[in-house]
Amino acid sequence: MSKEKTIHTEIGSYISTLIRDHFGKGPTSAYVAFARPFITIHLRGFLTPTEKVLLKQKAPNQVLKIRDLLMKDLILEIKLGLWKIGELDVKEVYADWNLDNKSGMIIAVLNEETEQKNFEWPKDVDEKTFQEEIVRASIKAQKAPGGIDVYWLNDRTVLAERTEILVAVEKELIKNGFSEELKLAKRPLERKVLAEVQLETVLKRNIAETFVEWNFDTDKAYTVFILEPKK
Repeated sequence: MSKEKTIHTEIGSYISTLIRDHFGKGPTSAYVAFARPFITIHLRGFLTPTEKVLLKQKAPNQVLKIRDLLMKDLILEIKLGLWKIGELDVKEVYADWNLDNKSGMIIAVLNEETEQKNFEWPKDVDEKTFQEEIVRASIKAQKAPGGIDVYWLNDRTVLAERTEILVAVEKELIKNGFSEELKLAKRPLERKVLAEVQLETVLKRNIAETFVEWNFDTDKAYTVFILEPKK
């Protein structure tokens, strides 16, 4: 097994075990994409018995709030674990969940510069047009981002980084302690507007899942698109 495959396997195994230890149940699979400085871990088959009960009682936001709280406690462990696996110096950790699909996404951003040479786009996909469609979606939801970069991590994973996205009312909500409520409102809205623009047309691929998470302190958002396999 190559060194690259080994580190992918070790990261997936580590994250699966960590989640199992803290949530009481782990995912059935953890698919890792790694292109410095980004690591994404796509979790599938993840829903605990307690969460199933809460979803039956129409309380998805309660599930999301609990997960967000648990993930905050796990950030230091994730940073330490990835350092032990490959001396990966993690700067930031993000997470988002799709309860309907029993899936989730963990994003780790390493403390190093982003090198464009690590991200080669397919020749049949126009990167600029793809960025323009994401900007169109951002305008529908709030406003055009101050900056946007999109990275093709591998054949199934595309990551977009947007900066300067918050509008004045959102900044006031964050300042007054309503960050969690804002995220719960923004997640479905962002997914909705991203589905309304022509991303799949540009990609010439169907998008299986979309995950979104924010760093309100730095006014930044990460969006990860999981693509369906080529037919």
